[in-house]
Amino acid sequence: MFTTRPEILGTFGIVTSTHWLASASGMAMLEKGGNAFDACVASGFVLQVVEPHLVGPAGEVPAVFYSAKTGKVEVLCGQGTAPKGATLDHYRNEGLKLIPGNGMLATVIPGAFDAWMILLRDHGSLRLRDVLEPAIYYAEQGHPLLPRVADTIKGLKTFFETEWPTSAALFLPGGNAPAPRQIFRNAPLAETWKRVLREAEAKGRGREGEIEAAREVFYKGFVAEAIDSFVRSTEVMDQSGSRHRGVLSADDMASWSASYDAPLTYEYHNYRVNKIRPWGQGPVFLQTLALLKGFDLAEMGPVSAPFLHTVVEAMKLAFADREAYYGDPNFVQVPMETLLSDTYNDARRKLIGDKASLDLRPGHVDGYELQVERTMKALRDLSTTDRKVTGGEPTLASMRSARRGDTVHIDVVDRFGNMIAAMPSGGWLQSSPVIPELGFMLNSRAQMFWLEPGLPASLEPGKRPRTTLTPTLAEKDGKPYMVFGSPGGDQQEQWQLLLFLRHAHHGLNLQEAIDLPMAHTAHFPSSFYPREQKPGHLAAEETFGKEVLDELRERGHDVETVPAWTVGRLVAASRDADGLLHGAATPRLMQAYAVGR
Repeated sequence: MFTTRPEILGTFGIVTSTHWLASASGMAMLEKGGNAFDACVASGFVLQVVEPHLVGPAGEVPAVFYSAKTGKVEVLCGQGTAPKGATLDHYRNEGLKLIPGNGMLATVIPGAFDAWMILLRDHGSLRLRDVLEPAIYYAEQGHPLLPRVADTIKGLKTFFETEWPTSAALFLPGGNAPAPRQIFRNAPLAETWKRVLREAEAKGRGREGEIEAAREVFYKGFVAEAIDSFVRSTEVMDQSGSRHRGVLSADDMASWSASYDAPLTYEYHNYRVNKIRPWGQGPVFLQTLALLKGFDLAEMGPVSAPFLHTVVEAMKLAFADREAYYGDPNFVQVPMETLLSDTYNDARRKLIGDKASLDLRPGHVDGYELQVERTMKALRDLSTTDRKVTGGEPTLASMRSARRGDTVHIDVVDRFGNMIAAMPSGGWLQSSPVIPELGFMLNSRAQMFWLEPGLPASLEPGKRPRTTLTPTLAEKDGKPYMVFGSPGGDQQEQWQLLLFLRHAHHGLNLQEAIDLPMAHTAHFPSSFYPREQKPGHLAAEETFGKEVLDELRERGHDVETVPAWTVGRLVAASRDADGLLHGAATPRLMQAYAVGR
């Protein structure tokens, strides 16, 4: 079939990400003799510079990776936790029922930097200077500003000028919103990374010593001190319509570190899929596979109404369980063994009929009845079904808003057999004001907590928010095979699933699977403020065709037809058993790119 670009093939290395400059920078690390982990770190730092509306240095990053050296698949958790001062009582005393989607109270401990450093220290081979130099170059010398970044800044111009003056100073050079593709620089951020390098190289001995010193500089040195001072001294207008001070402190940062975790896995035909545990929404993907295992998807066309209907109805059930059961396993017991069991899914599968469901239907697990009841009450009281409100992250054109952020993604495979999928996010330019001396913003991931007690995702100090970030690594026939992902908040699992199923069941290559029409549902509550939901909703690109869309309407779906090439930002890479590497990237939004040789 025709594709918008070729599937990249090679044997040396593949880097694919949501921006061509990040992909090229990662590839430069492979050319230097580095491995997939060096490349991923370099790409991650460049994305903070060139996609500031989607990710920043104070954000977070989960990653799932295979190391040829250890022979293991692992998860890297760069998701920061709630600060010590982030208590239910404090937020309620601030007059809040929901945590705002931006501002200081939406902030958790920045997790990405430590995660990148730990990955580089333990699995990379290049020095800190090598992987930071591309990001420093683009921050200092400039890069062509993406049209969507320019549009976001333009939409926030008045707000920045009246409420967030430090953001106006950086993002409105000369008092004007920058034009699309104008060369844009972030000199304070370049200086931050150069100072981190100077201090790390002065304090640390050797490659690992420099990396350890950089962690110290960020979490206990001048970076943490600047964040602490800014949070203490700044009262910020946020989406609640009121001004609030934050609770993040230097002590919170000094006492936190990124960590490794075992992946949660599910066997699906000849694949084993690896995801993050239920501190994120990753298990939704696995629960959906457990439901779909009972259907003959190969007999359904990859863009047919029966295929899309079956997948969407299964996802509705899995996402309902996300609301009722998922939370940080360090704080709550999540019955994942039951949720992925054949007995549970055999019963749940019977709920998938020929007609679309309009109800949110979490499953029954013995001993969790009161928790589910409390969750459903909170959703009835606090989640809106106003169809004028659009939620999630703004990857879909109709969902875009200058107030919302999004996410980026990186996949790398190398000639040594290493592979990694990383999903950096948070610290968007629209999440909170710029910290002037650092050149970056804090994150807003705390908005995924509930302020109702007794829920699996209720706010607690030291707890991880139930994030939407969800990279994927699939093994095939017992060997590490494929890494993939997409930005898009609650839609991430849905678009990734369409890619995976079309590849696994219909034999499409990575680029073919990405280029086919995409769809998703907003049937369940959004993870983002103000927690809206649209029962029965199904957004589908017009390229599915009138016949398919009409059949979906006949099945009871509330179909929202959206323009072609507007849904999803998928990228993917894989490695065959003989060492042949594959890479692909979506043409949607005209910026993702796969490179390799």
